[in-house]
Amino acid sequence: MPTKTSRRAAVAASTSHTAPAAPAAKRDRTHYLYIAVIVAVALGIAVGLIWPDAGVELKPLGTGFVNLIKMMISPIIFCTIVLGIGSVRKAAKVGAVGGIALGYFTVMSLVALTIGLVVGNVLHPGDGMHLTDAIKASGHDQVSADALPPVDFVLSIIPLTFVSAFTEGQVLQTLLVALLAGFALQAMGPVGQPVLRGVEHIQRLVFRILAMVMWAAPIGAFGAIAAVVGSAGVDALKSLAVLMLGFYATCFLFVFIVLAALLRAFTGLNILKLFKYLAREFLLILSTSSSESALPRLIAKMEHLGVSKPVVGITVPTGYSFNLDGTMIYMTMASLYIADAMGTPMSIGEQIPLLLFLLLASKGAAGVSGAGLATLAGGLQSHKPALVDGIGLIVGIDRFMSEARALTNFAGNAVATVLIGTWTKEIDKERVQLVLAGGLPFDEKTLLDDDADGAESAAPADVPEQREGGEKELAKA
Repeated sequence: MPTKTSRRAAVAASTSHTAPAAPAAKRDRTHYLYIAVIVAVALGIAVGLIWPDAGVELKPLGTGFVNLIKMMISPIIFCTIVLGIGSVRKAAKVGAVGGIALGYFTVMSLVALTIGLVVGNVLHPGDGMHLTDAIKASGHDQVSADALPPVDFVLSIIPLTFVSAFTEGQVLQTLLVALLAGFALQAMGPVGQPVLRGVEHIQRLVFRILAMVMWAAPIGAFGAIAAVVGSAGVDALKSLAVLMLGFYATCFLFVFIVLAALLRAFTGLNILKLFKYLAREFLLILSTSSSESALPRLIAKMEHLGVSKPVVGITVPTGYSFNLDGTMIYMTMASLYIADAMGTPMSIGEQIPLLLFLLLASKGAAGVSGAGLATLAGGLQSHKPALVDGIGLIVGIDRFMSEARALTNFAGNAVATVLIGTWTKEIDKERVQLVLAGGLPFDEKTLLDDDADGAESAAPADVPEQREGGEKELAKA
């Protein structure tokens, strides 16, 4: 008996000494990764300023990294939605989440447009600018043929085949296929459980691949920032500083007044704590100028935070197409800037119809690369063609403004996910408080709550498990 006791004591002592070591090592490695990203951004800025031509040539590095991330978006969205919907007992709950999400997105888009309208009319940043023939030609080059009218846009959501939704990189097509698959598995009941387990394993594989891809982030950040700084030049920044600073200030006020007030009023959470939890995602977006680079991580982190899979799976992908707060502010201020710069300032009666049209046009161009500038150019071409000449005025600084757009869009979708989870009672509030307080750290290695070996992430024994309205039951193998 003493021998057994001593053996148990030895095992317990060994476990207590060795168990915390693995999570600590994981956190240390990813910590070095994001320090490398910061260093890469600083080096990219230096290269862009000192050797602008060489900086422009480095653009493929940033493009390649963003494309690697985009490669993973469709399978991640599919797995997330299928697991979320397929394991919920009541289909009506999914419909309620979607309805609330679309209603919220529409209201917030109008709020963002209104704020941009007010600031643009106060600043009048386009006064004193002059157009040249080269600028006019540059503006017309930005008009994208990919932006679709509303009816064609709706039809484009339907993929040609079940598989083409994944091969063509269309997020909304993937969303549709995932919704259909999720509802089908839900209707199958226990018979669909093996399929759900298979999808769960595929999700683990996809997230592990994503974690491997993330180690290329410093290279991508270096190339992207060097190209942006090298192509824009200091002169363009000086001449358009008023527009840039006004836009940055407007985005800042929208995030830290409007979104912060909503989050505090409905959830009682401090937006700074939420942003601290998402700090690495903000850094990734800042270094790549693309909010899509953080989409898979936002899905994983919102689930880890305590928001249910159905809410995350529907709100985040849909929000990336329909909840573009930063893009709304950008289009408002850019339109007013261009009108003033061309000497044809618009009255309020002209501004409102144009901006409402741009609100609809932004949905039709949801899948267009560089949607901010392309959507603005396409919307002006359709509604007020005379202003397209002025698009060339902002081409030089669009990439700098795209970073503020992407950060604002990402912040808006993160807050929207927490709010919609709260309104639908699909959020574990105890877990949210624990995660934001640092008591349940996010597993950076797998981007999931537990690692590939089935061991739970390091946390106190009394940590509450993520609850999803009490109605999620995914059978375990």
